[in-house]
Amino acid sequence: MTSAAQRPDPPYRRIIAELRTRILAGDLRPGDRVPSIRQIAQRWGVAVATATKVVAALRDEGLVEAKVGAGTVVSARASRQERPADPAPSPTARQAGVPKGSLNRKHVLRTAIAIADAEGLGAVSMRRLAAELGAGPMSLYRHVTGKDELVTQMADEVFGEAELPVPGPEGWRAKLELIARLQWELSRRHLWLPRAVSFTRPLLVPNMMAHTEWTLRALDELELPMETRIREALTLPALVHTVALSMSEETEAAQETGVTLDGWWLLQRRRADELLSTGRFPLLAMLSAETVSDLDGMFDHILARHLDGFAVMLSRGAARPR
Repeated sequence: MTSAAQRPDPPYRRIIAELRTRILAGDLRPGDRVPSIRQIAQRWGVAVATATKVVAALRDEGLVEAKVGAGTVVSARASRQERPADPAPSPTARQAGVPKGSLNRKHVLRTAIAIADAEGLGAVSMRRLAAELGAGPMSLYRHVTGKDELVTQMADEVFGEAELPVPGPEGWRAKLELIARLQWELSRRHLWLPRAVSFTRPLLVPNMMAHTEWTLRALDELELPMETRIREALTLPALVHTVALSMSEETEAAQETGVTLDGWWLLQRRRADELLSTGRFPLLAMLSAETVSDLDGMFDHILARHLDGFAVMLSRGAARPR
């Protein structure tokens, strides 16, 4: 047997296989909450980026889905699957199913997205992309004018992955929570996405504009001036991407230093103990590192408090036209 044949599967594939087996066997039933990215990282001792890849792969297989108020749960479609789907492919371009001799806009974008997912947005260049596609760099300019447009189109392609239900759940709050969680899932699946989105210079591309339009429609039932509706349609994704940017930066730090967030906290424990033992910070001494580093929990808290504040504004009639 060759050494290649003896090489074990990558950790994320083993985790996917284990969770897939539990779902198809009925141990996890439709509607049951699956382990979060943070829980997967802790339970299997893998990086957040690896755990993110696991959840994304299960979602792509139709086994899990995002549900308002519940996080990521087993999909109702999972019970109808008779056999496990093939493992998620490696994120390199050719292994992602892009024919070497075939070059069109869709292939260009999906290949660039695969590179960014695996190595970060900084790894994406016209030369690298051409090499992955087996094409000459100049041939890419028939599809995009340069890297700036490439990144814009990559972001729009990613936003197109989310299915926007029509008309969506009942009530403005459920609708806003749904669109926020869809965008949170996209940001967790593609950690580079927050860096590609601007709220002062918005990208005028159809899929991203569809998200904004959907959010504006979610507020149709309220007597709000358009200015207030626009601000909310921009504020909500800004909250999502602010927290997602922290997740992206943490993943990059772990890849660059080789130290996970849990490992970083262990290294800081001595210094933290020295400061907290002085008695100057009794409330901070009660705080656990897990609470600070739980970005899923942080997102849930920020989203809920924002919607609470929006509800208070509505109850006071502060945003209604006079």
